[in-house]
Amino acid sequence: MIQSVQRAVGILRELAGAGRRLGVTELAERLGVAKPTVHAMLRTLEAEGLVVQDADSSRYALGPGLVLLGNAYLDGHELRTRSLTWADQLATRAGEAVWVGVLAGDHVLVVHHAFRPEGAVQILEVGASVPWSACALGKAIVAFESEAVEARLLGGDLAVLTGASITSPERLAGQLADVRQRGYALEEQEATLGDAAIAAPVFDRSGQVAGAIGVVGPVERLLAGRRVEELAVAVRETARNLSRDLGAGRGQLRRAAS
Repeated sequence: MIQSVQRAVGILRELAGAGRRLGVTELAERLGVAKPTVHAMLRTLEAEGLVVQDADSSRYALGPGLVLLGNAYLDGHELRTRSLTWADQLATRAGEAVWVGVLAGDHVLVVHHAFRPEGAVQILEVGASVPWSACALGKAIVAFESEAVEARLLGGDLAVLTGASITSPERLAGQLADVRQRGYALEEQEATLGDAAIAAPVFDRSGQVAGAIGVVGPVERLLAGRRVEELAVAVRETARNLSRDLGAGRGQLRRAAS
């Protein structure tokens, strides 16, 4: 590991998570690094467009160069590219918004968002990051990850976003077992009050879980009576079709359907 690169990434992460601009002194304290070193790194990052400095406060924030890098990542992401048509079809079939996500550390990164077909104002969630344990996408992915990955995530910090967020590793492990059995995951107001989601895993040509696709919407619409079963069927069928597009074999598809 190259220490200078680690520290530069640490600066970007601190700026991303702070929700406000940070000064050199505060960044140095957070990272445990000398102020001159942090200042030199910030000047370099600023020259590359990855951070910007406010002229009035002299504090720093993330810069526009990161948007270019993020867009390049999304444009080259095979799961996102392959999911565009399938997500639109699922949104039309279900009448709900559709998210496609991948596991990034202990969070799920939303790489594609198909709007709900109706004309109501909606916010694009591409780039949103949600704790894996608080969303159906995360549960659908982790349920089919390796035992080592599942154990690591269950043993880590389990986020509390609402009163319904699950913080018991044992309870989450039970939910993951249920996901493996039925082929889809549920989330009820665990990330956002009033919202629910149903998601299924997507596999690639190597047989590994590549991500997940699912519907997201108000809990009273998604989880009402027979509606859950109807949406679960639609989500699983879409996930299977998307997996085929990614080159998954019959073995992987049977694994998700078992």
